[in-house]
Amino acid sequence: MPHAQQRPIELILARNFLSSLSTPAMLVNRPGDVIFFNEAAGMVLGQRFEETGTMSATDWTERFGPLGDDGQPIPVEEQALTVALRRNRPGHAMHKIRSSDGAVHSIEVSGLPIIGADGFQGAMIVFWRADEVAS
Repeated sequence: MPHAQQRPIELILARNFLSSLSTPAMLVNRPGDVIFFNEAAGMVLGQRFEETGTMSATDWTERFGPLGDDGQPIPVEEQALTVALRRNRPGHAMHKIRSSDGAVHSIEVSGLPIIGADGFQGAMIVFWRADEVAS
């Protein structure tokens, strides 16, 4: 019986790490699919990962954002974080996202590429609601 393709160990370990954080965080794979987000991210989004499951970058963008100043989703290829991660570099951006109830939140988001023995495997993305950041 053929075995299902297993995720790289780096992504497995990253998921374990992110699941223990109380900071909203998500994990994307090499093609940019959202393959996990933690409970804290689910609280901002209004849905748990168990409800959404893995989402393509396009599906994620259409559903949650990021959103431009006009309230429309920013195309995946134009997102600042996508550009940074495709260059295997950390990235930071400020934009808006939409939760499942339609509420729009301003967030700051940072992404760190996950580079293993076989090269770029994906990225860890951590974000904060800008209106909750202490000064």
